[in-house]
Amino acid sequence: MATTYKALLNNDIVSTRTMLHEAIPITGSIVSGTYGTFPNEENIKNYAHGMFQSVYDYPFLSSSANHIFDLTVGYSAQSGLDNPANSQNTKKINMYNQMAQVLMGYDATGSILRFDQDGNIDAGGTKHDACIFINFARLLTKDEIKKGSFTIALGGTTAFPNANNSLLTITDAGAENSYFINSPAGEYGILSCSSGGAYSPGVTPGTSGLVGLLFYQAGIAVLTASVFEANTSPGGVLAADAQMNVAGVDTINALLTGGTISSSCDAFRHRWFDNSLNNTTELNSTIHFCRINNNDYNYSANPTYLSSSKIVVKNNTLDAPITYLTTVGLYSADNELLAVAKVSEPLKKDPTNEMTLRVRLDY
Repeated sequence: MATTYKALLNNDIVSTRTMLHEAIPITGSIVSGTYGTFPNEENIKNYAHGMFQSVYDYPFLSSSANHIFDLTVGYSAQSGLDNPANSQNTKKINMYNQMAQVLMGYDATGSILRFDQDGNIDAGGTKHDACIFINFARLLTKDEIKKGSFTIALGGTTAFPNANNSLLTITDAGAENSYFINSPAGEYGILSCSSGGAYSPGVTPGTSGLVGLLFYQAGIAVLTASVFEANTSPGGVLAADAQMNVAGVDTINALLTGGTISSSCDAFRHRWFDNSLNNTTELNSTIHFCRINNNDYNYSANPTYLSSSKIVVKNNTLDAPITYLTTVGLYSADNELLAVAKVSEPLKKDPTNEMTLRVRLDY
């Protein structure tokens, strides 16, 4: 037990950051089918306001259920879909505007920016004006989604009953080195999809389909509704418009204008085949190098160190004093104990040796 304190200098303290990743799979069987059949799916929660839908990994009334993501749809007032006669028209516009103002922000005139297809806001270009929003829970994404790890496979067959006979694979491949920082919500990447079902970086945008944006820190995927429309539509990757429900008559455009938000979410979930992502936990650390010189801490103030005024660990008066280090205490400037570190086994210390103890604080 030391009676003196040794100050740590700037060179003795180093801060580091470590990224921990965890693979998260979300299969279509969880999203729709495992816990009841439509419309009695016990892990899907709809609300009286009808503005979004929550998906759980277990029947949501159970205490064991975990919220995994929310689903909603919306369109811009500039999309051409705006019509007071539409079902929930105002709510769909409000949902789009709410997402856009949080994720894209405002322009110089104070107007809400729309979701941009290629991320180059200043250059204008094609906008995603009718979107499906997947808001992943923090339980899954932690601090952020790892760039380049996101993949979602959607049923790509036009007819609804056998939608999963072919798949549209949407991914943010390449985002590790190519992402955007012009969002108030943090970094985001481009979601791409090819009509063949696999991402191909060599394919031109008109063929591969720029079908959405992925906001990494916010944990939100924005998919253009036109991913379920024919190739003639911006971002469309299907040969023909997809049938979105059991009746086989509603296209995604018909659902957005004539159906409710919940019915559009239901149709999307039933084309959800698989989804995977890697989350990120940011671990910040401060490393303290506690340097013990040869003349430091060779004596202990512990009462058991002495017996009859003699050092217990010395056999004769000519022996050098010896101590055994077991604990490192980190103190504030006013000598208040802040942290304690224990060594795996006692370390022998005497005037003939020096040592450096590396203490790491994670937070």
